[in-house]
Amino acid sequence: MSKYDIIVLGSGPGGYVTAIRASQLGFKTAIVEKENLGGVCLNWGCIPTKALLKSAQVFEYLKHAGDYGLSVKEYDKDFNAVVQRSRSVADGMSKGVQFLMKKNKIDVIEGYGKLKPGKKVDVDGTEYSADNIIIATGARSRELPNLPQDGKKVIGYRQAMTLTEQPKKMIVVGSGAIGIEFAYFYNSMGTKVTIVEYLPNIVPVEDEDVSKQLERSFKKSGVNIMTSAEVTTVDTSGEGVKATVKTSKGEEVLEADIILSAVGIKTNIENIGLEDVGIVVDRDKILVNDYYQTNIPGYYAIGDVTPGPALAHVASAEGILCVEKLANMHVEPLDYGNIPGCTYCTPEIASVGLTEKQAREKGIDIKVGKFPFSASGKASAGGNKDGFVKVIFDAKYGEWLGCHMIGAGVTDMIAEAVLGRKLETTGHDVLKAIHPHPTMSEAVMEAVAAAYDEVIHI
Repeated sequence: MSKYDIIVLGSGPGGYVTAIRASQLGFKTAIVEKENLGGVCLNWGCIPTKALLKSAQVFEYLKHAGDYGLSVKEYDKDFNAVVQRSRSVADGMSKGVQFLMKKNKIDVIEGYGKLKPGKKVDVDGTEYSADNIIIATGARSRELPNLPQDGKKVIGYRQAMTLTEQPKKMIVVGSGAIGIEFAYFYNSMGTKVTIVEYLPNIVPVEDEDVSKQLERSFKKSGVNIMTSAEVTTVDTSGEGVKATVKTSKGEEVLEADIILSAVGIKTNIENIGLEDVGIVVDRDKILVNDYYQTNIPGYYAIGDVTPGPALAHVASAEGILCVEKLANMHVEPLDYGNIPGCTYCTPEIASVGLTEKQAREKGIDIKVGKFPFSASGKASAGGNKDGFVKVIFDAKYGEWLGCHMIGAGVTDMIAEAVLGRKLETTGHDVLKAIHPHPTMSEAVMEAVAAAYDEVIHI
């Protein structure tokens, strides 16, 4: 039986990053993967969707070439070529992870891994043992009882990335990051898209101002949006699909070629041996302490299978912290109040910390500043004036409580707020830090100036 210091079950952005950090720290490490190195994120999630979205963005630029003084008389899309480019990008990233495994001398064990008592993992009949086992098996598309996925007319995100024909009409159920990104992609490519959201606002975890701005932008681009709405039944017996949608006004039947179910995720914790080992699970999540140890010594869990936010960068951070603790390094528990979230539609969304509503509900006396990109020279020059930066500060101490952005490129700007909050930066500090002009990022400084009644450009 092969013996390791650490075996990681699952090779997504949680698993493979954990394995690399473990190897860097001198642990003899193996990783178990049943499908493709890189997991869902690299192969079916974060990376290939961004490739699709880039193609959609370029197509949008071609449509609006005249706005930039350019004449493009003939252009078209090749839907299958767009999908193929996305798959090629994913394949390249997966090969990159293979290289990293070899570079860091990590053994890759291909097959379906199942936990066993006594700190062992069975992979298709062969047993491996380790001093520590880290579960990083991730999650998949969640299915609702009234919206079962058949992979053809009612699909999840995996099928949405590899359709052989572009649908003329699509219903997207759910308006979290996955639903919104695919709604943008298909609408930009020419599909008639309807979003059905159960809650009163799309992207419901975001600040309400951001939700309202995205709804305006999406409606302007032709997306039909139904909020406070629920798909109650689906009929796939005909050529397309019919969805009965319940709203405050009554019931409405929508017809489409395909329904994309984007109603969240389901953790991959079935049939991996949790019951055999005695690991405690609560509400579809493996319970862990601040350093990701389960109730059974020697078994750890990170990423989507644990109660934290189901985000790739969170899984990576958790895995690194977990193995650094195992190496007896001084580590501090992750600050889950300072986790950035990004949605890569157009306009992009990025946020961290408290929303204005959450801050007020906590009874905090706050200062709120908002700077619209319509007043930004860089945004005007780029033809991307939709959106804004919004900041929230504690009025008494100047603590940066939250930052919410919607606009072009904001997913590349949010790290300023994350780092600022990590370093306990005050509003005054941000205001006096010189931001380059003209840039989109100077809107952060301008928003802070607005919070303190010192704004110049609005």
